[in-house]
Amino acid sequence: MEYTGFWKRFCAYWIDVIISLPIMFLSLWGCEQSRLFQLYWLLPGLVIGLGFHVYLVRTYGGTPGKLLLNIKIAKVDGTDVGYKEAVLRYAVLFICSLVMSIALVIVALDMTDAQYFSMTWLKRQAYMVEHTPVWYNVANITMSIWIWSEFIVMLTNKKRRALHDFVAGTVVVRNLQVTDN
Repeated sequence: MEYTGFWKRFCAYWIDVIISLPIMFLSLWGCEQSRLFQLYWLLPGLVIGLGFHVYLVRTYGGTPGKLLLNIKIAKVDGTDVGYKEAVLRYAVLFICSLVMSIALVIVALDMTDAQYFSMTWLKRQAYMVEHTPVWYNVANITMSIWIWSEFIVMLTNKKRRALHDFVAGTVVVRNLQVTDN
């Protein structure tokens, strides 16, 4: 197995971000249209996130960014990942994102339409974060620590496994099933 280095994984991440931009813009647009959009978007957003990070990883061995760069996620023994590994890789980010989303929905529900729409987008975001329950901050800090730990762990081992790779028993490798031209 040829393990994938930091920069290739980093590029794959940014390809995934670019691919996700239409969904992100839809979410931002929706929040400008309705105070309750975050509530309406909660389930579809969860399904999209699980589809992207669990279904695609289980079915194709990676997210589109990884696949476009000819890399894939495998178990440490080189076999294909199952749903268990895909879920474990995404679990911490999923839980933190869900907790933070629910907290923001709670704040939006406590606001009136007049309050919500009287603020610019930046002021509204600051207001909402300021008025979230304390567990929003716990989830936000946990996510930040997790993400930074991912980089530190990835840069300190030869197989360039991130923290979520250790949790799930996975590695990111060159996809040998795709032929080079």
